[in-house]
Amino acid sequence: MKHLFLTWVVTAFVLSTFSCAAADDPPNNRPFLEPVYKLLLTSHRPPTVPPGGSHADLLYSEYPQNCLGCHTVQANEMFGSTHYQWLGNAPDMVNGPAILQGKLTNAVNSYCINIEGNWPVCGSCHAGRGKRPDDPAAGLENIDCLICHSEEYAAARIRLPDGSLGVEKPQDSMVRNIQAPTRANCLKCHATAGGGDGVKRGDLSLATIANSDPHFDVHMNTSGSDLACQSCHVFIGHRVIGKGSDLRATDDPGRGSEIQCVSCHEGKDGAGGHDDATIGRHVARVACQSCHIPTYAKVATETHRDWRSHDDGSPADGVSGPGHPFTRKEANLVPVYRFWNRLSDNYLLGDDAARTYDAAKNTYPTSRPLGDNRDGKLYPFKYKTASQPKTLGDDRLIALDTFEFLKGTGNVETAIEKGLQNMGYSAAEPYEWIETDTYQMLNHGVAPSSAALTCVSCHDNPARMDLQGELGYGLKGSSGTVCTQCHGQKSGADFVKIHDKHVQSKRYDCSWCHTFSRPERGLTMP
Repeated sequence: MKHLFLTWVVTAFVLSTFSCAAADDPPNNRPFLEPVYKLLLTSHRPPTVPPGGSHADLLYSEYPQNCLGCHTVQANEMFGSTHYQWLGNAPDMVNGPAILQGKLTNAVNSYCINIEGNWPVCGSCHAGRGKRPDDPAAGLENIDCLICHSEEYAAARIRLPDGSLGVEKPQDSMVRNIQAPTRANCLKCHATAGGGDGVKRGDLSLATIANSDPHFDVHMNTSGSDLACQSCHVFIGHRVIGKGSDLRATDDPGRGSEIQCVSCHEGKDGAGGHDDATIGRHVARVACQSCHIPTYAKVATETHRDWRSHDDGSPADGVSGPGHPFTRKEANLVPVYRFWNRLSDNYLLGDDAARTYDAAKNTYPTSRPLGDNRDGKLYPFKYKTASQPKTLGDDRLIALDTFEFLKGTGNVETAIEKGLQNMGYSAAEPYEWIETDTYQMLNHGVAPSSAALTCVSCHDNPARMDLQGELGYGLKGSSGTVCTQCHGQKSGADFVKIHDKHVQSKRYDCSWCHTFSRPERGLTMP
């Protein structure tokens, strides 16, 4: 009793301190003040530690206390992670790098737009047991250890009628057969994001769990490497490395966000790392993925979404009831290529969309990789568009209430009106329909080296990539102007011969003919 009394005294003190601090702190900063007091809130409960530390005698009826009884350190690690908080530091974002960003609050995309108003559906993949991570009532017991550590449980987990996340028919085996996360655990959420298998990422699908075809994915095929996700996405203290260009939070800022292929493929990023010296000259500016992911969407992925109608083509007017919005899905696609310097400009809820309006495409970006051929590497991307509502008066993308659309009336106008109110507007705020777009970096679905792109796959092949146009490799002026810097204009000469003569033989820097330089090659001006 004395111990219990002291626990509650300390808890009360921490809670009062947190309340005072939270009154002055921005809401986005509060989750990272909570782990200590969450631990205190649960510390008064007697742990149910199995004999000898084994899981063999655990009972599902005692979950999650039987996890917390032994693994409070791990629970606190998980509590502070981006996987649980759905918020984190965003040093790779040029838009709002000093604030916490993530799908729990301010992230906006060209899929379900924003989570505002729809925790019941969008939160179904959260690594918790039903409550939002910023809910004051959500302690460490809200962490759902089994979604990552039990395949049997993950396969059966749903949103239950009481709003919690769990399984309809609990089995003791779910808390006894515990293992490191498998692909099935990870892909239960990551392959079905956006509303269905393969919908969102384009390079991940449920077929990846058990595929045996190296051309589907050379790293994860069961007949070959059969790598677990964490072989590349290495976890330390429940913090993971690696994220796409469109994802805002960096879970472990100390390690950064980039997974290095050369962690396994040593030397491949050097001039002599490939048998072909020509490839060696490209590695400083061309990412591995650009050559080794020739196509994506081996399971059809969403390329466009329109909230004005349902997936069956019926108008979203409430007459036919709720449903999924209309989507266009395509398979076996050629990536879109862009230079990326590892920074992104991603839209946040409440931003002025006019700031990044793309007049050439007539789109309002939700995510754009930054960089060009002077400061980035060439990466492959999935390109995706959507028809979404935007306020007329101040150009804000409207987070329409997707719960109203998906589970309520199915009336898009009602969903927009509720979304406006969720954002602090009047339901009568004027709006218009616009097109958003997003670029999503491709990392999975790597093909065997024998299927990698060759020189002719890209050079003089604008169907795959427009090197001289949108990628910036055109001459800095007309051929007559550029050539006559040194001599009379040449005609009819092969590009490769001209290039090799000036670069390989004369060692002229790229900027003599183009608008960029390649200092790593040790070239000089004439």
